[in-house]
Amino acid sequence: MRAFKYIFWVLYRVWFYILVGLPILILFPILLISILKESWYPYFFKIARVWAKVILIGMGFNYQIDREQTPEKNKSYMFIANHTSMADIMLMLVSVKNPFVFVGKKELAKIPLFGFFYKRTCILVDRSSAKSRQAVFLRAQKRLKTGVSICIFPEGGVPEEHIELDEFKDGAFRLAINHQIPIVPLTFADNKKRFSYTFFSGSPGKMRAKIHKFLSTKDLTIEDTRNLNHKARDIIKKQLEAFNK
Repeated sequence: MRAFKYIFWVLYRVWFYILVGLPILILFPILLISILKESWYPYFFKIARVWAKVILIGMGFNYQIDREQTPEKNKSYMFIANHTSMADIMLMLVSVKNPFVFVGKKELAKIPLFGFFYKRTCILVDRSSAKSRQAVFLRAQKRLKTGVSICIFPEGGVPEEHIELDEFKDGAFRLAINHQIPIVPLTFADNKKRFSYTFFSGSPGKMRAKIHKFLSTKDLTIEDTRNLNHKARDIIKKQLEAFNK
């Protein structure tokens, strides 16, 4: 029985990468055209949302999205969520219709096919480099001026398996305050159970997400960064506890 589980987990991981890569391969010419101009990014984003749905459905994830508030069209936001799985990217794309740009670790750019578009559409950061982290602010500012939103997983990486929610870094909150854009906290309840970074794990099943009421940054200053950070983290922490009851 245990041997069967290991075989399933190996095949399940392989299937995930097939689902990630095959649509990109099929749609490669269209995707390539959609990233030629920065102003065409919303078209790329629409295709990315379809790609994300194909992966979630193909993996047997029954995603359920609860919205306390819905982002307005043609308005920029800072989307944040807890981070436990590669499926977080797909669930974020499915949960949010407003075009946004991910700020993510540069290591993902090494993934074949996916990495080609990832490094050309996302803001990459080397978290060990202060210079790289500073460059993120400049690139994010540039993208916000084009009218898109930003998405950051504020834990700064995937926490160790035993940590449900790590401390948040300040970058997302400073950036939101600087540009006076609302923070949109999202809680992902089941992604660690469904498809964590532990290789021998995962299974089909429900995948719940909740979009919380937005946190305003109007009239806030950089001195308010930590308070905003803690407020957002508390919202996600309490929701995780509610989901786990």
